[in-house]
Amino acid sequence: MAELDTLDVVVLGAILLGTLAYFTKGTYWGVTKDPYANAFANANGPKAGQSRNILEKMDESGKNCVIFYGSQTGTAEDYASRLAKEGKSRFGLETMVADLEEYDFENLDAFPRDKIAMFVLATYGEGEPTDNAVEFYEFITGEGVSFSEREDLENLNYVTFGLGNNTYEHYNSMVRNVDKALTKLGAHRIGEAGEGDDGAGTMEEDFLAWKEPMWAALAEKMGLEEREAVYEPIFGIVPRENLTPESPEVYLGEPNKMHLEGTAKGPFNAHNPYIAPIAESRELFSVKDRNCLHMEVDISGSNLSYQTGDHIAIWPTNAGQEVDRLLDILGLLDKRHEVISVKALEPTAKVPFPTPTTYDAIVRYHIEICAAVSRQFVSTLAPFAPNEAAKAEMTKLGGDKDYFHEKTGPLNYNIAQLLSTVSNGEKWTNIPFSAIIEGLNKLQPRYYSISSSSLVQPKKVSITAVVENQAIPGREEPFRGVATNYLFALKQKQNGDDNPEPFGKTYEIMGPRNKYDGIHVPVHIRHSNFKLPSDPSKPVIMVGPGTGVAPFRGFLQERAKQARDGAEVGRTLLFFGCRKPNEDYLYEKEWQEYKEALGDKFELITAFSRQGSKKVYVQHRLKEHGKEVSELLSQKAFFYVCGDAANMAREVNAVLAQIIAEGRGVSEAKGEEVVKSMRSSNQYQEDVWS
Repeated sequence: MAELDTLDVVVLGAILLGTLAYFTKGTYWGVTKDPYANAFANANGPKAGQSRNILEKMDESGKNCVIFYGSQTGTAEDYASRLAKEGKSRFGLETMVADLEEYDFENLDAFPRDKIAMFVLATYGEGEPTDNAVEFYEFITGEGVSFSEREDLENLNYVTFGLGNNTYEHYNSMVRNVDKALTKLGAHRIGEAGEGDDGAGTMEEDFLAWKEPMWAALAEKMGLEEREAVYEPIFGIVPRENLTPESPEVYLGEPNKMHLEGTAKGPFNAHNPYIAPIAESRELFSVKDRNCLHMEVDISGSNLSYQTGDHIAIWPTNAGQEVDRLLDILGLLDKRHEVISVKALEPTAKVPFPTPTTYDAIVRYHIEICAAVSRQFVSTLAPFAPNEAAKAEMTKLGGDKDYFHEKTGPLNYNIAQLLSTVSNGEKWTNIPFSAIIEGLNKLQPRYYSISSSSLVQPKKVSITAVVENQAIPGREEPFRGVATNYLFALKQKQNGDDNPEPFGKTYEIMGPRNKYDGIHVPVHIRHSNFKLPSDPSKPVIMVGPGTGVAPFRGFLQERAKQARDGAEVGRTLLFFGCRKPNEDYLYEKEWQEYKEALGDKFELITAFSRQGSKKVYVQHRLKEHGKEVSELLSQKAFFYVCGDAANMAREVNAVLAQIIAEGRGVSEAKGEEVVKSMRSSNQYQEDVWS
């Protein structure tokens, strides 16, 4: 074979490079950047290299008002966004919303006097900061806090609003402690420190009542003039006529780019769920009109881990009928599968989901379309009413608190139901879709107490959940929980129903592009401080009626395992309540198994509220066993409560104070002090909800 000369080599090389270039175009080079793409390529929070200097960010974007939020479930973030929109539309402020975890605060001392900082802060659990506010809280309340230039915050003018729940002892402690720290450091608060109470169900009205005098005080302080508020979109809706739902770059409900491309990997967290197989699911109730699910979620294919007492987050999907109802009343049913991009119209706004996407995917996977409507949002939508009568009704609903609650409060209408009722079914085609995205919360994960022990089943997470299905007088159809009915459909599918429709509702249980095939659910784990004592010989007392027993099933699984392994396990009391033993007695057979392992160290004390002529609840049983409870507490027993915060947990707290007072021969006031001390030392722990 003849040798190749130099020219041959050059020609062959050129041909080879040309061929390679042709087949790699669009993959390794020549990639056309989507001009509307947003930040969801990075699933785990802020981009690397993003400035953490809030003053630089405000200067670059021409802002004179920043609203920081500390949020666990999205409500505080929603209120922060609402303040930003209102500040701009009513007073001409150049506002921005900021996640506390994305910025440093050493330069707050250099905050200009002619600008304003607002803090919208939720309190999580027993007086703790939300996950995204931990670093800020530790910094601002720490000893010897140090700033970049000055020793104080004399230049800082600020506003605060807190979101709390009065059923917890440390009610709104986050905003109270931050306000105290800022004042101590020399900052100047404008208006009153607002506090909203989720426990009393008045959060929305507390917020609305607080913000009016706040705006008046701020306008006076900063020389602002109020103008007629006109809706100004934060987001632009851009049709993508060159794309279809089948285009590989179009998001159909995938939470981020890794999920879109099928390369999802950890860390799995609140920004990036794990699509977990459901290993098994079954019904726990034996009554026709109520359902309670037990599910085993397999996390073995992930890097997720949990500890006994933690929470699992379920990422739900909205019911098909509710998706149809909203798209229909907005006149978007025929456009549901059209591809759009959502573009931020000002530099600090963040689109809350990945795009390009479709109207259907946004409504189905990304926004809270089933939540009760806020009065402020009703006012925003009034100008877009389809006729004068509907406009007048929306204006009255938005402006009159008593009228709004009389007409909507008891019915718990979602946005589509309200719009349809007000207009008698006439379509609201004038509402900009951007207003829907801005006015409704992002669809949030729902958290459930894990009902298994990580010591017994480290790679399977148990969930115990009552399916929410509540009849409401005056309303045609019951109120149904978003996540629990979605889980119910998954349970039906797993148990042989090819077309599950719990209560006539359908769900896209196969997920976007059928990626959840095989009965999967998106999840992540949230760690909790609700924990057994590290020493298993310590006595424990647990109070958990209904699904409040969930974490205690995990606790007992763990203690039974420890006992079988030869450990000394302390006295273990469980107070469990339900309606009737033949209807909703959760895990009845399992308690017997734990009894066999733990022997006389374990006692189950039951309260059946509808078994006899008199209703008996766990707090009544607790009082009956006051002597033993008092003795165990004197041995430093740990006391746990899980379940309803508003009634049960509050009454259990009161009964415990009485038991301590009687057992120690002290006043009830002193008993209450002892309970407070137990809480402070984590000897008394709660995992409760309103």
